[in-house]
Amino acid sequence: MYYRKLEDAEFADLQARILYEDNHLMVFDKRVGEIVQGDKTEDEPLSETLKAFIAQRNDKPGQVFIGVPHRLDRPVSGVTVFAKTSKCLERMNEAFRNGDVHKTYWALTCAAPVPAEGELTHYLIRNEKQNKSYAYDAPHKDAKEAKLRYRLLRSFDRYHLVEVELLTGRHHQIRCQLAAIGCVIKGDLKYGAARSNKDGGINLHARQISFVHPTRKEEITVVAPVNWPPLIVE
Repeated sequence: MYYRKLEDAEFADLQARILYEDNHLMVFDKRVGEIVQGDKTEDEPLSETLKAFIAQRNDKPGQVFIGVPHRLDRPVSGVTVFAKTSKCLERMNEAFRNGDVHKTYWALTCAAPVPAEGELTHYLIRNEKQNKSYAYDAPHKDAKEAKLRYRLLRSFDRYHLVEVELLTGRHHQIRCQLAAIGCVIKGDLKYGAARSNKDGGINLHARQISFVHPTRKEEITVVAPVNWPPLIVE
């Protein structure tokens, strides 16, 4: 199996962004603009880049397995889990499906939520053509229930740092639900932001993930650093 050879700078960058790794899985710090799995753009996804990285690092002549149990949207940054074995992928898929993986996000919003802490329930309908979800306050035909908890962590001059805990996993759920209460995420033109970010991303960051290790049965918690200059949010 042939994998492309990574330049030294790219290799070092990928190495530095591994947040956790063992024989079964890798937890990685995704950047804005990167895609986790292949799509219609045909840009190289992280799943393929990491195969090349492992093949080169481990001097592995055969095929490298990288499975994708969950995804982050292209404009979103933060913690992403990859499976390194088929057994791990199967078990992590089940954990995500059963809600046994706990995900915390940080969002920089254009308005502060009121109240400052609470739980949101909406009913979301996904529009495939627009690649966008719409939120309803009451049950609606073909809509899926979406729940999250949030709390305001800090307010700046123009933006507000909000922590979100996902209770369900729906398409664009955080983006859509926060926009529905008037708290549009910075840079998120699709959901009502006034202007885009220079890097084309949005200020939504997968901050932390916790789950039971698929083979060792230990609780694993991994935190991804935040890169939102010039705001100091840590």
